[in-house]
Amino acid sequence: MASGIKDKVAILGMGCTRFGERWDMGAEELMVEAYEECLEDAGVEPKQIDAAWLGVCVEEISIGKSSLAMPMTLRLPYIPVTRVENFCATGTDAFRGAVYAVASGACDIALALGVEKLKDTGYGGLPVFDSRAGTLLSQWAPNMTAPGAFAQLASAYREKHKLKWEDLKLALAHVSAKSHANGVKNPKAHLRRPVTVEQILASPIVAYPLGLFDCCGVSDGAACAIVTTPELARSMGKKDLVSVKSLQLSVSNGVEAGHRSWDGSYFATTRIASKKAYDEAGIKAPRKELGMLEVHDCFSITEFVTMEDLHISPEGGALKDVMDGFFNADGKIPCQIDGGLKCFGHPIGASGLRMIYEMYLQILGRAGERQLKNPRYGLTHNLGGMPYMNICSISIVGAYD
Repeated sequence: MASGIKDKVAILGMGCTRFGERWDMGAEELMVEAYEECLEDAGVEPKQIDAAWLGVCVEEISIGKSSLAMPMTLRLPYIPVTRVENFCATGTDAFRGAVYAVASGACDIALALGVEKLKDTGYGGLPVFDSRAGTLLSQWAPNMTAPGAFAQLASAYREKHKLKWEDLKLALAHVSAKSHANGVKNPKAHLRRPVTVEQILASPIVAYPLGLFDCCGVSDGAACAIVTTPELARSMGKKDLVSVKSLQLSVSNGVEAGHRSWDGSYFATTRIASKKAYDEAGIKAPRKELGMLEVHDCFSITEFVTMEDLHISPEGGALKDVMDGFFNADGKIPCQIDGGLKCFGHPIGASGLRMIYEMYLQILGRAGERQLKNPRYGLTHNLGGMPYMNICSISIVGAYD
């Protein structure tokens, strides 16, 4: 019987570019920037890497459809390279491939890298996908936009829990203000200015109730990880190890969009994936055991609802937790301590690995002025697609016992 991957894989090293409008670089240069930091951090040579996974979503803009861009750019030593695309879970899915390869015994050392040159698409938001999944989304709702879809999530949540609009909007403003305050302390973030709750509430509406500061920006970036077994990491002289506790992926089967059993106020995929992730990691009480979160705050309402879908806030209790500061930097479970998608933007292939990068730094005590005190477990969450049809990935990492 399958026993999961808990503590079978350690992160040997990680790297991350500065995110932003990187007009000075192409996707290849971003890959090199993240890879070189990762390689130095891991303390290995390229010839020691057995296999690699490359995450990129909008491949026509970034690197083309094949996996060749990665070994050619990084001069990898004729090893297997697999290109991965899974909507906004792309980066985490690349990491999942490398982790599973090591956990299975197929590789001693594996590489995962995610990259995206999203600014080069020319869109002010996420680009239009010309894939089967994108076609399915457009068939279900041909005139739907991402802000419009997530605004409907806000409407459904408000109706279900009988909230006043002004109360929900105030809570969402606190979600965004918290992340912008955190991003000020991160030199790799795209947006590094604090924004007040009053500024957020006064910003132009994009899709009611979501205003400008409720929506994440568009940026370029790359992030990278090298993984191995804890035993090999120890043999290389690594003393403090960050271990992978669980990796789970849940994909919609169309039920949410197919009939009225789903009320539109939550993400079924997140509820399922998070329970499986906790089981795999041996976490019984996530509200008490988790030390930090990086969740997919493409919109402030997404982060807000995710608190309940991760079984941290009770059903209908996210508003109280947000307003009480439960997820602030000095709260019980800091969320988006590096600034999140709100401050980094969302270069799709890189986001999941960028989130894990922050967890990695925090657990090793290397996060600088935003360092948390002794975080035990860190959880990352990605959500790709629309509320009614999506993909959710969850990773949990922590210190190796």
